[in-house]
Amino acid sequence: MDAVQVIAEPRRREILRLVWDDELPAGDIAARFDVTFGAVSQHLKVLRDAGLVTQRKDGTKRYYRADREALGPLAEYLQAMWSSKLDTLARLAEEAEKAEEAERNEET
Repeated sequence: MDAVQVIAEPRRREILRLVWDDELPAGDIAARFDVTFGAVSQHLKVLRDAGLVTQRKDGTKRYYRADREALGPLAEYLQAMWSSKLDTLARLAEEAEKAEEAERNEET
């Protein structure tokens, strides 16, 4: 499976986002999803087999980190996509705050 096919799956993209800047243990990654640990483990395996994440073992724990170099030009695409989502989220939060303030002003 090539990198584009691997990151086409939303949960795998989210896993990459989680381990983009930080190395995280598999359990911490799995805790952020509404699927079983086994399902997340399978996604991690696909990412690892594609060379998009690195794995480090420490005792019984396995730590994962995104391999940005292996992603090549896809790394820029992912960062731009995540930045865009954060910008949209910030804009929506500001709009909601303004709407709440307007409602409070109308009530007084």
